[in-house]
Amino acid sequence: MEQRLSMVTLGVADLERSRHFYEALGWKRGDDGNTPIVFFQLNGFILGLWSRTALADEAGLALSERGFGGIALAYNVRSKEEVDKVLAEAERAGARLLRAADDTFWGGYSGYFADPDGHPWEVAWNPYWPIADDGSVRLS
Repeated sequence: MEQRLSMVTLGVADLERSRHFYEALGWKRGDDGNTPIVFFQLNGFILGLWSRTALADEAGLALSERGFGGIALAYNVRSKEEVDKVLAEAERAGARLLRAADDTFWGGYSGYFADPDGHPWEVAWNPYWPIADDGSVRLS
């Protein structure tokens, strides 16, 4: 198996609400809208939004009680100041602030928000991971 990630699919309670939230962040839908899944083309992989029930069924899992699933998504930025800006932008789009940004033990600066379905997103500035023009990050 090659070492890569092709797509992250978030199971959501209300597909239109979630689509609107990500579009309010300025993201552009990458599909024609003729499927029950919303796709956003990101730098090097795809983010999908799909009914939580349909996703659980497709994966052969029982739909369990909603809660923290042990996963956080991350959005790295180019400066410490940009962390606060992005967290505020997410709140304006309808996110719930989970943790205000502050200095981290690893030398960066980060905070967290939750999307409308409670998926946690870390917004982080990492001085050790410069961001390329295309938005990608590379381990040093």
